[in-house]
Amino acid sequence: MEEFILTRPTSEYATQLMEYRQEFLDAGDSMDGCGPLRRFENPAEYIQLCCDYEDPATVPAHLVPATQFIFVRKSDNRLVGMLQVRHRFNEYLEKYAGHIGYSVRPSERRRGYAKQMLQAALPFCREIGLDRVLISCIDGNIGSEKTILANGGVYESTVHEPDSNIDLKRFWITLK
Repeated sequence: MEEFILTRPTSEYATQLMEYRQEFLDAGDSMDGCGPLRRFENPAEYIQLCCDYEDPATVPAHLVPATQFIFVRKSDNRLVGMLQVRHRFNEYLEKYAGHIGYSVRPSERRRGYAKQMLQAALPFCREIGLDRVLISCIDGNIGSEKTILANGGVYESTVHEPDSNIDLKRFWITLK
């Protein structure tokens, strides 16, 4: 089994962050678990914003504190996925998105990386005081649903998110 590192984004990964972003833009795919990466062409600004989001004193008032992670394959130091842990809920997160969002770059999918990345993030969730985490996925996203279930997710409900006009399946993972 390949080894990975779950770490915060740093300048060491600046070029790879922009390549990751571009791969999603080229694929016309959503960048779940990346925070506002889509809006940034300057990786240094994005990395600084990730630091700002982590600190309750500097996170914008309409958002909640969140920690951004990148998932890096050790063998070639390649950024294969990104994951964001939201430390608490606002109204939108509680109803639709949950504590964790994640994505795997399109060229690295269907290799079990999302499952490993989510598993690696759960101890951090415990460290910040969460007893259980809510994760949602688009109804019909079988890969994401399997990832959540493989990490102990228990289906709660399906809700309709009106802004994007999508149905989201909600799952809870109890942290031991």
